[in-house]
Amino acid sequence: MKFLSVGEMVVDFLPGDGEGVYIRKAGGAPANVAIAIARHGCEAGFCGMMGDDDFGHFLLRTLKDNHVEPLVTQLTDMATTTMAFVTLNTNGDRSFTFARKPGADMFLSKQNLDHPWFWEADIVHAGSCSLSKGAAKETTIYALTESRLSGKLVSFDMNYRDLLWDGDGKAAARAVMDILPYVDLLKVSEEEAAMLGGEDALPHLSRESGISVMVETLGGRGCRCFWNGKVLELPALRTRCVDATGAGDAFWGGFLATLMKAGVHSPTDLTEGLLYSALYCGNIAGWLCVQKKGAIESLPTEAEVHRYMKEYDQ
Repeated sequence: MKFLSVGEMVVDFLPGDGEGVYIRKAGGAPANVAIAIARHGCEAGFCGMMGDDDFGHFLLRTLKDNHVEPLVTQLTDMATTTMAFVTLNTNGDRSFTFARKPGADMFLSKQNLDHPWFWEADIVHAGSCSLSKGAAKETTIYALTESRLSGKLVSFDMNYRDLLWDGDGKAAARAVMDILPYVDLLKVSEEEAAMLGGEDALPHLSRESGISVMVETLGGRGCRCFWNGKVLELPALRTRCVDATGAGDAFWGGFLATLMKAGVHSPTDLTEGLLYSALYCGNIAGWLCVQKKGAIESLPTEAEVHRYMKEYDQ
């Protein structure tokens, strides 16, 4: 099976040692998920626009070094590579400041999807950041709708970033609601669930939109999955959080990779046991991720996840 992620890849600047010191890292949720999938031994591609600058070429190398096929190799000179400056609090939780006025990720076009990977992919994934502005919005909508119509599995992570929507959470929620009828597998955080009407509304929203699986991540409390009229829950593993950046992407990469390895091509292939296995893998991947700094460096491999499977049995 092949996986394709569509959306933004950015440069994350993480706090270093000392006041005003930042460390350059590769980031961007859709790219993180593609790399997470590859680290689980699955075929993954990424379609996103970066700038024709040092940062853009660094990100392109990062994809190749992590065995992710980049669909876009002709970088843009219309804008510089999008940058995100990350602030961490004492609990490892983060906030962001974006340099994106405009950023290269906004210039992703439908023509960039004209690639064999898009047509051959079994699962196509995106997030809400690329729905916020620029040509990337139309491109993302096209990728999701065309994928659903052609029988692919469609995955979506709400991944709300307040600054990218100019503080307009209602606009973000409307944009997400518009694409939900094309989504098979949806991931939301607890905060994002509130934006969609609250946790109690999720089962109805899932049925109304035709979503097969909706997963709500609960941070230190684990995760919850709504499927086939049932609620599946798993607790989190306890650890000290060093950096939460990329934890949701690690979780979703582990979840989706489990489905891919099981040969899931359609929602009818899903079973309760398989979904528990996917949640199990995702929880461990997220747990491992928060123990290190940086999104991509912290994404675990399949072998690392399997090494810690016993933790749930203790």
